[in-house]
Amino acid sequence: MSKVEDFLTKAEEAEVVEAIRLAEKNTSGEIRVHLEKETSIAPIERAVEVFHELGMDTTQLRNGVIIYVAVKSRKFAIYGDQGINDKVEDDFWDCTKDIMVNHFKTGNNVQALVEGIHNAGEQLKKYFPFEDDDTDELSNEISKG
Repeated sequence: MSKVEDFLTKAEEAEVVEAIRLAEKNTSGEIRVHLEKETSIAPIERAVEVFHELGMDTTQLRNGVIIYVAVKSRKFAIYGDQGINDKVEDDFWDCTKDIMVNHFKTGNNVQALVEGIHNAGEQLKKYFPFEDDDTDELSNEISKG
């Protein structure tokens, strides 16, 4: 699979967007998914670039998270903003990555993303619980490059 359009069906994309919406009901954190065909640099470096390109570094609490996927090579990275990194241990995202890797290996792309988003939301809830005055600062739609 080398095309971004083939990575998820329209129904699967909707499932991922719904997972983001549900995860964000429990946290003030903001989660985005970005898909692109391939990257010529390390996935985490590209995730940081896309994070800034999407304006994810403008959230009030600096608690945005991007799940970046290069679909051709099936490489991915999870990057959290400074507000998260200031509060959590260095291996904070490892459990989320482990869940996703197992699903990607079996070709279950939607499950990898949905469970990764769910786990990210659960992790964020501990440090950034949802408050009554929270607003959804970033789009929940999947971005594509």
